[in-house]
Amino acid sequence: MNPLIHSLHPYPFQKLAELIEGITPNPAKPLIKLTIGEPQHEAPAIVLDTLAKSLSGISKYPSTKGELPLRDSISQWAKRRFKLESLNPDTQILPVTGTREALFAITQTLVGEKQNSLVVSPNPFYQIYEGAGILAGAEMHLLPCSAETDYKVNYHNVSDDVWKRCEVLFVCSPNNPSGAITTLEEYAFLIEKAKAFNFTIVADECYSEIYFGDQAPLGLLEACQILGNKDYQHCLIFQSLSKRSNMPGLRSGFVAGDASIMKPFLLYRTYQGCAMPIHHQDASIAAWDDEEHVIKNREIYTRKFDAVLEILSPVMPINKPEAGFYLWPKLTMTDEDFCTALYQEESVLVLPGSYLGREVEGINPGSHHVRMALVAEESECVEAAKRIRDFLNRR
Repeated sequence: MNPLIHSLHPYPFQKLAELIEGITPNPAKPLIKLTIGEPQHEAPAIVLDTLAKSLSGISKYPSTKGELPLRDSISQWAKRRFKLESLNPDTQILPVTGTREALFAITQTLVGEKQNSLVVSPNPFYQIYEGAGILAGAEMHLLPCSAETDYKVNYHNVSDDVWKRCEVLFVCSPNNPSGAITTLEEYAFLIEKAKAFNFTIVADECYSEIYFGDQAPLGLLEACQILGNKDYQHCLIFQSLSKRSNMPGLRSGFVAGDASIMKPFLLYRTYQGCAMPIHHQDASIAAWDDEEHVIKNREIYTRKFDAVLEILSPVMPINKPEAGFYLWPKLTMTDEDFCTALYQEESVLVLPGSYLGREVEGINPGSHHVRMALVAEESECVEAAKRIRDFLNRR
């Protein structure tokens, strides 16, 4: 057995299940879960109709590279969304079966050239970054995103010794869990470091289409376009239909960027065996080609956040994120105590923030926070907010 398997940490939801084992939620109130980021809004009808009409595609082996109509659809969407002059569907795009498996796979592709290689990640983080780094044989180097820094990474504090060993830098923008967005100035700094020290910026952008107001979050390839990096050297974006189109079960997304990285990544994936089924590709084309359902989705999230924040703002320090569908409030009590007491008294389940981070030099930047995913229907989110307010008022 691969000995690195034993270095993997328990997944946050496994830890949560162990935390609440033996605790009975208030039986007078239906359980409301704000834990997992699984959108509960309706999937767009145009996509479901296309999927149903495309089931004959199961009779064919799909190609790892994906069919050209899908890659072309993705290219056209990305060029519209990020104001790109070009994005070659033949050399700069690969469809993937969800960003989760692709984030893991790209790390296996990229790590190994340098001695004592590092995978650099924000802290807290999506745990796939860590697991992918561990199983690739790299050491994790975590950069704190705490309340003291407005939940942003201070990349200027990272030494050149770290950049020299870095092979993959994970950037999650909009960030999970804080919703913070990486700025053009930050991307300019990182792209120069990537060129100087030969590492790849892997931008997890799966929350990019859930934002408030008219200003869409900046994307990494968009930053490259503005900064004159027209070939997207050292840069990859990872996009998904799970959040944008409320289809986490379709397992559909894409990777795009530097063609010199995409070529060996395609080779790796050919051996990995994770091609997207033809009928999923057809449904994905319908989703990427339609923006109306995405606009409606944002409107639903905006109403939800406004309603929930109106209830919670008077009783706890909490702010609307820049983007994404999580709330990330700071607590006066420990996150585990908050979670278990709220579950027991109000039958509302949230995720302890310390489960999303790691302790570095005695500090876990996720501690004394909880993550609340506002993915359910508005009425259910509002009811959860009222129960949290009542819980806090009793204290």
